[in-house]
Parts: sequence; structure tokens; C-alpha cells
Amino acid sequence: MGFRPRNNPMTLLAICFLGAFLPANGDAASYGAGIENSQWYLAESVFECRLVHEVPGYGRAVFHHRAGENLSFFLESESPLMRPGRGSLVVEAPSWRPGVAPRPLGTVNVSDGRRQVSLDTRQAFVLARGLLDGMRPTVTRESWFDGRPVRVQVSNINFSGEYQRYQRCTSNLLPVNFDQIRRSRIPFASGSTQLSDGDRRLLDNIVSYVTADSTVERIFVDGHSDSIGSRINNRALSEDRANVVADYLKARGIAENMITVRAHGDQYPVSNRPADNRRTNIRLQRAGDQPELQQANGYGGDPLG
Repeated sequence: MGFRPRNNPMTLLAICFLGAFLPANGDAASYGAGIENSQWYLAESVFECRLVHEVPGYGRAVFHHRAGENLSFFLESESPLMRPGRGSLVVEAPSWRPGVAPRPLGTVNVSDGRRQVSLDTRQAFVLARGLLDGMRPTVTRESWFDGRPVRVQVSNINFSGEYQRYQRCTSNLLPVNFDQIRRSRIPFASGSTQLSDGDRRLLDNIVSYVTADSTVERIFVDGHSDSIGSRINNRALSEDRANVVADYLKARGIAENMITVRAHGDQYPVSNRPADNRRTNIRLQRAGDQPELQQANGYGGDPLG
């Protein structure tokens, strides 16, 4: 299926306006900052670090490092100037460094979304290295409206100093992000309530995140068991498992009134394998989140595991 531009009148108007200024002789339309207007801006927190560069006429280039994840890079534009498909990526010298040969880095995928180009960690580091060496990474791809080349250049000017600040920011990131720990699972051996070293590391990461994120208002701790043995014993075992986890969180500084402990016994199996059902699940709820449906038994539910 061919690419179809969004049916947004303002977007289409902007693209047509920009297209009117493209060269008529087949030369590439280049977008990039010069010496006088090249700036990099750092947005930093313990949750993520963003190093942003405005590309005049196109949009912005962003190095992004989210807590618990790896470095990435993307080009973002309000108007999809480049046709979706395979574009080229080259690290080339700026005009004031004649004679320096460009370094082709291969192809990149150009999408029809707002983030037209997204690079993985390895490619992002290669781009950063090129910028630190005084080069200009350039993505080239034909435009969707007339097929002429579009070149998007990332300027190295004023990059080095901000990149050093960016690296300091990444060294202070939390070990995990919300999506990684919003739902967590602690497994248990048959009949056991013991936490492993790996379980404690997971719980320590949850504590680090909750301590930093004031929007987390409640932690649900749900104990479960397999169906081996009596229902009464399984109910008590699941409660013990939930309390072991809750007590660990409280001992690490989580306020008791934030934690809701619930025990389900063998009521909500997630698998036919008993080992999968011996667990305690942890769910974080942020302010403004819609409460999840509770089961009618009064203990709450966790049928999804």
C-alpha cells in the first residue's frame, strides 16, 4: 500500500508551503542549522534525559535515554517531508572543512509517523561520536510530494558541552522506568515464602522508583498459590507470600498506607503449571489511573496474573 498523507488541513497546507520552496532543478532540499542558529538543549530528570536540537524548517533531532533502557536517537517533524522507505545515513564534514571525506553509515528506515527516523543504540552512539568529531550526520530520502531528495542535517555546533551534561544526566537515571515495574511478579517455590536475591533486587528497584515518583499513590500486593493442598492452607500461604513482599517494601521506606495487601489462594491461576501460580503480583497505581475492576469476593482480583 502506498503512503497517504494525513488528512489534516493544517499539515497539508504546511507541506505544500514548504514544497513550494524546494529547488525546481532536482537539487536536494537541505534542512539544517548554521553557525548562527545551532543550539542543543538538555531536558533532564531521574526518569529520562533528552538532548534536543532544532533543525530549522524540518523539526528536531533528539538523543533520548529513558531510565532502565538504552540510548536512542530520532528525527521528529510535524510535517512528513520524506517519503516512507529506505533512506541513507552519512556522516559528513561541514562546509568549512573541505576535503574531509564523508562516511556512509548505511540505510535507515523512514516512517510516515511524526518520528520519521528512529535509530537504535549502536547507531545513536555512532552519530554522537561523529558530532563530537566535528562532523554532521545527514539523512537523505526523497520527498513524498515530488520525489526530489530531502536532506536533514544534524549540526555539531555547540554539541560537545551539552553532551557532557547529557552523560552526567544518564549516570543519575533510576534503574527502571514505570512501564518496566508497573506490574511485577515474585515467584515462589512450592510451600515457600522465601525471597531470592533476584526478588530483593526487583523490590529495591520498585522502592527506588516509587520514592522518586510522587504520582504513584498506591501499591497493590496480591498473593497467590497453586491448587495443591487444601483451599484453606492455600489461602493462608498466599497471604503469607503477600505479607513477605509488603513487609520488605515497608522496611525499605514505603509508607504502610500506600500498600494494599490481598490474598487469593488458588482462585486465579494463570497457567496449568503449578509453578506459574505460586506468586505474588505487584501493581503500581498512579494518581489519575482508572481503578481496575475488583472481584466480588472482597479481596480484589488479579485474573490476568
